[in-house]
Amino acid sequence: MRLPSGTALFNMVANFAGVAMDYVDPHELVGLSLTIAEKKAALPVRDLLIRSFLAGSILSFATSMAFVVTSQGLPPIVGAILFPAGFVMLVLLGLELATGNFALLPAALAAGRVSTGQVFRNLLWVYIGNLAGSLFYAFLFYLALGGASGSGGSIAELLKAAAQRKTLAYAALGMRGWETALIKGILCNWMVTLGVMLALVSRSTAGKIAAMWLPIVTFFAQGFEHSIVNMFVIPAGKLFGAPVSLRDWWLWNQLPVTLGNLASGALLTGLALYFTYQPKKSEVLRLDDGVGALGEGSIESVSSAL
Repeated sequence: MRLPSGTALFNMVANFAGVAMDYVDPHELVGLSLTIAEKKAALPVRDLLIRSFLAGSILSFATSMAFVVTSQGLPPIVGAILFPAGFVMLVLLGLELATGNFALLPAALAAGRVSTGQVFRNLLWVYIGNLAGSLFYAFLFYLALGGASGSGGSIAELLKAAAQRKTLAYAALGMRGWETALIKGILCNWMVTLGVMLALVSRSTAGKIAAMWLPIVTFFAQGFEHSIVNMFVIPAGKLFGAPVSLRDWWLWNQLPVTLGNLASGALLTGLALYFTYQPKKSEVLRLDDGVGALGEGSIESVSSAL
């Protein structure tokens, strides 16, 4: 009997030990992200709204968990370590998050895989759905802590303080405050969209989770500004009594943060990775025909990526 040797022997040993050789190199990763973006751009409005509503709600769950942890006297880094659970859940479920699409769709547009109209259509409906899901969860969370009849305790105080810090504190600085919110939005989504791309760097679920966790912890631990997270934090703080108006919210936070998220997602992740790792034509054809090494089901499971 002929014994295996070389690569074949190594693969047998690795499989026997349960070690998955599942790394996806950057060229294949970018090609796969373009295929995903193309699929996202073709989704009907109904699916965009449902998936984005769920994504906004799930990310709000993770955000409120971070506040609960902090209210219990634990250091904020603990909340930052736990927060990516929400991101991971919505990515693995194939939901839609506008901040992730800020990277995927501009790259696909540059590659000629989607039209400008498709990009704006997706981003508009997903942003609306994320907002609706975040507001829905914020109201339920408010009721869960007693609503108008209860004080909400230390959690409510933390949310009120956060809402004011994210709006009134910027307003007090004038244009400098607006610029600060913009820059924090840029820094935030640079990391978040890296999480989107790293969701594709592994063929295994465990590998995807580990890869996604790293950049999400990095942004959350430093207090950068995420437009979808703020769709929960600021309204929830307002429900608990923060003196923040609708104008304060949108002018001093939601608008500059969203623009910052869009700029970094498109320029620093989506287009940057596309132009340096853009797949050759043969690779694009292979991914389109065979859906790469991940398979059709795997593409659907990561098509949200914040």
